[in-house]
Amino acid sequence: MTRRRIRGDGVKGRPVLVATEYEDATADLVVAELNRRRVPVLRFDPGRDFPASAVLASRTGAAGWGGRLTVGERTADLADVRALYHRRPSAYAPNAHDQTADFIAKENRRGLGGVLAALSSCLYLSHPQAIARAEYKPAQLAAAIREGFNVPTTLITNDPAEARAFAREHRTVYKPLHAGAYHVDGEPAGIWAAPVEAHDIDTAVNRCAHLFQVRVPKTSDVRAVVVGQEVFCCRITAPRGVVDWRAEYRNLRYEAVECPDGVRLPLLRFLAGFGLNFGAFDFAVSADDEWWFLECNPNGQWAWLEEASGLPITSAIADLLEIGERTSG
Repeated sequence: MTRRRIRGDGVKGRPVLVATEYEDATADLVVAELNRRRVPVLRFDPGRDFPASAVLASRTGAAGWGGRLTVGERTADLADVRALYHRRPSAYAPNAHDQTADFIAKENRRGLGGVLAALSSCLYLSHPQAIARAEYKPAQLAAAIREGFNVPTTLITNDPAEARAFAREHRTVYKPLHAGAYHVDGEPAGIWAAPVEAHDIDTAVNRCAHLFQVRVPKTSDVRAVVVGQEVFCCRITAPRGVVDWRAEYRNLRYEAVECPDGVRLPLLRFLAGFGLNFGAFDFAVSADDEWWFLECNPNGQWAWLEEASGLPITSAIADLLEIGERTSG
């Protein structure tokens, strides 16, 4: 069977790699836009495709790592890759109960994952190691403070007494430190930010780290999506009294808004500090129009915002991937 090599002459022939899970409607939009522009794309899921249906043959040369990555019938020349869109690939799943499977998963992550993270000529949206660094909320909050954002006073503790004292002193919300997959009775569920009183806090707090934060007296929220140097902001208004708008998706109002001058440059500096080319930032907005930094998701969702507000985020991402020029980050 003849394999299709994703390569040609000039910039248009250089491929974009899209690393994500099989069902990713957000990535679908970007791939469709790149296809419309006739930009070659190799989409794959490293954690599931390798080595089942993918073959890596990469070696060092004068310019770094080259060779090829073949997935099914399509092959990309690694030295020619213009951009890697690291969306939400499946993990290289280790198995602590099977030494061989565990060894294989770790070798795959350091082998294929390592080569993909070391391509010398491509733009990363964003670099997987930069994404991993930026997912730590303590680091995010410290960076936000350095950049001059309003940041609610935050406590991270596993001491119930400290948590109760904090809740007595402030109107407080609890937030998970990582929004990972969670299921209730076999059904997917979310752990949302929620108000907490001192009397709600018991000794279960000592079982792991907990994040408690002063509750901002907000009138709305803003999600600011940054793509390269472009900033797209959407105001999200939830029903009165709702703390976490993600719990009320069916009852939200959306409005595209301008990013204040005092927010845009700190956003860009924040991303540059982590070496990111993308970030989905959440702000709480008070009645006096003060923007309070809550968090940055370095690989956050945005497709539903584009549909609701008309913000051209797909086009901005496709622009960045199509140009494929590596930035200083």
